[in-house]
Amino acid sequence: MKQNWSQETYIKAYKFAAQAHQGQKMPGSEIPYIMHLSFVSMEVIAALNVEAKSDGDLALQCSLLHDTIEDTDITFEQVKTKFGESVANGVLALTKDESLAKHLQMADSLRRIKEQPQEIWMVKLADRITNLQAPPYYWTQEKIIRYREEGIQIYKALQDASPFLAARLASKIEDYKTFV
Repeated sequence: MKQNWSQETYIKAYKFAAQAHQGQKMPGSEIPYIMHLSFVSMEVIAALNVEAKSDGDLALQCSLLHDTIEDTDITFEQVKTKFGESVANGVLALTKDESLAKHLQMADSLRRIKEQPQEIWMVKLADRITNLQAPPYYWTQEKIIRYREEGIQIYKALQDASPFLAARLASKIEDYKTFV
């Protein structure tokens, strides 16, 4: 089967993301944040192996860069200059609008993601799959319930992008009940 993404493109985005997130840790741990991005891109690679119709380079670059605008000093323009407009638009769609009230952010994010190619939808599915691990010790029960409900919201909105990732997310949502 022909691979629909390039290792060089992946490495370029991975290095950029590693530099941008340098010193950041995964919430509630001492694990470098780049691990989260590796896990998200691994989910996307697994989906691309099964669903080869997607633009793998777009999906993988966005999976590695999806938190750069939201969580670092990197700007939309910097992503656009280095990776092109499609990647920058995808990363921007995956970035929460912090000017909105917290309870409005997910609906807004999903609306913006749905305006993008389905590869961007895949990144959001993979991101939530990756995040539906044991919650950080400091989360309240209410936060855990709300996070699982957001997972269901993401699943319902974006499941058509990737049957493979949708099935993985549905399984993770079911498994997450153990924390509720």
